[in-house]
Amino acid sequence: MKVWSLIARLLESEGTCALVSVTRAEGSVPREEGARMVVTRNGFHGTIGGGTLEWKALAQAQRLLGTPRQVKMLTQSLGPDLGQCCGGRVTLAIESFDAAALPEARDLAAREAEGPFTLSNRLPGVTENFGECRRAVLVFGAGHVGRALILSLASLPFDVTWVDPRPESFPGAMPQNVTGFSGDPLAAVAAAPQGSLAFIMSHSHALDLAVADAALRNPAIAHVGVIGSATKRARFERRLREAGVDRARIDAMICPIGIGGIRSKLPAAIAVSVAAQLITLDEALSASATHGILPARNAG
Repeated sequence: MKVWSLIARLLESEGTCALVSVTRAEGSVPREEGARMVVTRNGFHGTIGGGTLEWKALAQAQRLLGTPRQVKMLTQSLGPDLGQCCGGRVTLAIESFDAAALPEARDLAAREAEGPFTLSNRLPGVTENFGECRRAVLVFGAGHVGRALILSLASLPFDVTWVDPRPESFPGAMPQNVTGFSGDPLAAVAAAPQGSLAFIMSHSHALDLAVADAALRNPAIAHVGVIGSATKRARFERRLREAGVDRARIDAMICPIGIGGIRSKLPAAIAVSVAAQLITLDEALSASATHGILPARNAG
C-alpha cells in the first residue's frame, strides 16, 4: 500500500483521514512493526492485524477525524487488555490529518513513488520506513496456469512482468502490479532486475527450455522455476548440462513448481501453490533486510 499517495487522495476528496501505524511489536502479535492502516469516516484501507486491537484503533482514529492534526500513542497488551490470545504487546501511533496536511502528503507521495525512504523526525523516538521493497517476478506464459497465477499475485507485494510472445493471449485489463510484455522472452530474461524470481509456464516445451537456459545463466535471477513433472525436469537437466549451464544452478532449478501437499491440477490450485512458493522464496531472500518501522533504539 502506498500510504502517502492514498492519504493525499483522501485529503483531496474528503479533507480528513487518519493513519494508524504499529510502532512497536513485542512477543506474539498479529502484525509486524511498520504495519499500517489508513482510516476514513466510512471505512479503512490496510490492516494492523484485525481483532479487537484493530477495532479499538479504528474507533479511536475515527474520533480524531476532522480535528486539527495530532498524534496519539496507544500501547496495548493483547491478552490482559483486549482478551486476544496472541499475548504480545503492541504500541500504535494514531495520527489525524486535515486539509492543511495536503502539501506535505503530496510531497511524501512523490518521494514514495520514487522508491523506499526513511523518516526519523515525524514521530518522537521512531524511525519510519515508507515505500514497498517489491520483488521482481517474471512469469513466462499466458495460458491457463499463467492467467491464474497473475490473479493470485495481484494483491501481493511483487512487481510482475508477464511475458508471452503472443499478444492476443493477454486479457484486456491487468492487475496494477503487472506489466505485460509480448516481445522476445529472452530479452525479458536479459533485463531482469537483481534478485528476480523467474517462473516459466509457456505454451511450448522448447520455449520453456530456452527461457530456462537463459534464466539460469543470468546471475540477476535468484531462483528459476519451470512448470512440469519429474520427467520433464530430468529431460531439461540433461539438455541444460549438455548446453554447459552451471551444475549448481541446474540443481537449484525448481521443477515441479509449487509447495508440496497440493494434488489438484486445477489452474487456480496450482496458482495458489506457486504464489505461496514465491512468497516463501521472497521472504528467504529478504530475511536480512529491514522493513517497516524501527524503534529509535535500533535505528542506528
